[in-house]
Amino acid sequence: MTPIVDAHHHLWDLSVRDQDWLTGDQLAPLRRDFSLADLHPEAAAAGVRASVLVQTVTVAAETPEFLALAAGDGLVAGVVGWTDLTAPEVADRLAALRELPGGERLVGIRHQVQGEPDPDWLVRPDVLRGLAAVADAGLAYDLVVLPHQLPAATAAARAVPHLTFVLDHLGKPPVASGELEPWARRLRRFAALPNTVAKLSGLVTEADWAHWTIPDLRPYADLALEAFGPDRLMFGSDWPVCLLAAPYGRVLATARELTSALGTDERAEVFGGTAVRAYDLRCDAICPESSDVSPPDGIAEYRNSRENPSC
Repeated sequence: MTPIVDAHHHLWDLSVRDQDWLTGDQLAPLRRDFSLADLHPEAAAAGVRASVLVQTVTVAAETPEFLALAAGDGLVAGVVGWTDLTAPEVADRLAALRELPGGERLVGIRHQVQGEPDPDWLVRPDVLRGLAAVADAGLAYDLVVLPHQLPAATAAARAVPHLTFVLDHLGKPPVASGELEPWARRLRRFAALPNTVAKLSGLVTEADWAHWTIPDLRPYADLALEAFGPDRLMFGSDWPVCLLAAPYGRVLATARELTSALGTDERAEVFGGTAVRAYDLRCDAICPESSDVSPPDGIAEYRNSRENPSC
């Protein structure tokens, strides 16, 4: 079986830090601790060899904690952390994170753009300066945005062409309502830029949690495959948030069904190759038998050597 990379999951310990977004009765199932010890059996049963741990709160202390976890656990091949993009010293802060225990597993930065009231937050001059610093540090930038923020995400990706922009959860399409537009048009414009990739993740929680079906999700997955292609689309579980609508194994099985029309090599891209390239993941986390080999640096180099990938 081709090793699977789960390109998007979270962890939190409520005794260390509150997750202030966990409010209301609907999110009550998530109002407990979720640790690597909880994730390991789920990942092992699903054949997941490596994962990317993604930030949850805009608190600077969370990223060093996640890096330390990654340093001590073979499952976490990469960490998408947080730092204040608008800080004048953002480049220095990123460099300091790389010097911490586990710092070599910092692969990206994310901010809760979906919570910003300004739909053009991503194209503010101070934010663009921060995004350029992320690119200069050799990191990717994860986008957690709502459909109305996709135009600004596209403008930012155009303005910082040397940065890989990773769209989480396909930009949160309105699956529950069954509508495609204007999300579809905006997604295609974003995907038309060569420095963009996306995660096949989060669809079950954008659907009706209790009654969703694979046909409900298929139009959104099909459009993403058409727009990005398998080599710019990656699987992510969005665990434990996905538990609101489905257990880990069902999320993975659903992603497999949504990509069942692809060939073997194309599916290998979605379930591993894209994540390895976009995040420049450590090859030994996915291919222990070839730990002396490093994957190509970035998407452009990969495209030039696609016939002989490292992993």
